Amino acid sequence: MTDMMKAVRLHDFGSPDVLRFENAPRPEASENDVIVQVHTASLNPPDLYLRDGYRALPPEWQPSPAFPLILGTDVSGVVASVGRNVSEFRVGDEVFAMVRFPEDVMKGSDAYAEYVRVPASDLALKPASIDHVQAAGAPMSLLTAWQFLVDLGHGAPNPFQSFPHVPVALDGKTVLVNGAGGGVGHLAVQIAKWKGARVIAVASGRHETLLRSLGADEFIDYTKAAAETMAKDVDLVIDAVGGPNMERFLDVVRDGGAFFLVNPLEFAGHDEAARRKIVVSSTQVRSSGAQLAQAGRLLDSGEVRVVIDSTYPLAEAAAAHRRASEGGIQGKIALIVS
Repeated sequence: MTDMMKAVRLHDFGSPDVLRFENAPRPEASENDVIVQVHTASLNPPDLYLRDGYRALPPEWQPSPAFPLILGTDVSGVVASVGRNVSEFRVGDEVFAMVRFPEDVMKGSDAYAEYVRVPASDLALKPASIDHVQAAGAPMSLLTAWQFLVDLGHGAPNPFQSFPHVPVALDGKTVLVNGAGGGVGHLAVQIAKWKGARVIAVASGRHETLLRSLGADEFIDYTKAAAETMAKDVDLVIDAVGGPNMERFLDVVRDGGAFFLVNPLEFAGHDEAARRKIVVSSTQVRSSGAQLAQAGRLLDSGEVRVVIDSTYPLAEAAAAHRRASEGGIQGKIALIVS
C-alpha cells in the first residue's frame, strides 16, 4: 500500500478556493533524488499563475497538466531519505531548495506537502543561523536576485531573448530597484548593496522603514511621485514588478546603462534602448543547489535577510493565496507544514 501524506492539491484551475488540503501519495526517491520532510514552504508568483491556469498567456502557451497537482517550489525541511546515487546529503540534514524549476513550472513542483522529492542538485544545507520559515522564503527570490545581479550560473537557452543574460559590475554604481518591498525586490536591494552599489528603492511608503534598514540609500514612494521624475543617470534599473509601461524607466537609465526585467513580457522600449545603447536583459530563474549554498552564506552571516510578510498553516493555503492576491506584500508569505 502506498504511504500517504497531507498536501494541498489542485483539481482544476481557478480562484484560491480550488486549493484542497487532502491526502496524497507520499513521493519516493529515485536514485538521484532526496525526499525532504517539509517544515515550511513559501509562495511565489508562479504558484498563483499556475493555480489560475496561466490565463494571461496566449492560449497555445497555457498548461494542460494532469490533475490533481501540487503547487509550490520553495521548501525548507529535513532529509527523510536519499537515493542510492546521493552522497552529499544524509538523513536528518536540514536543507532548503527551489524544486525542479522551471522544468515543472506548468505542472507544479509539489512543495505544498508534508514530503517532497527534490533532485540532489537543487538542494543546499539550510543556513544554521536562520529558521525554516526564513529559509523557505529564500530560494526562488534569492536565486532570481543572484542570477540577475551576481552570476547566471548556467548555460541553458534564454527563453526571453536570443543572448544570455550577463550581470553587470555594481561596485560604485547606482542601482534602482522597482518593487523593492516584494520577495525579489527586497533581496535585490540587499545583494546590490553587498556588491558595492548605491541603491535607490522604489515601493509604497509603508515599506520605507524596512528598506532603509536593509541598506537602501534613497527611497521613492511611487504613490506620491513617479520614480522616473525623481531619479536620473542610474547605471542599472532592475524591475521586479513587470506589467505595462515598464519602458518609462528608460528615462532613469543613463546612456550605456542597463535595464534588467524580472518579468519582460510587456516591455515595449527596445528601439529606444538600442538607440541609447542601454542593455535590456532578462532571464528565467533556474534551480541551483550550488548557488543556494553560495547565497546562503549571506543569510547565515546576516548580511542578507529574508523578510516574512505573514505565515499560514498548510491547511490554510487558500487564505495565503488570497493574501498574495491583495498585493502590498512585504517580503514573502510562508506555509507552516510541521
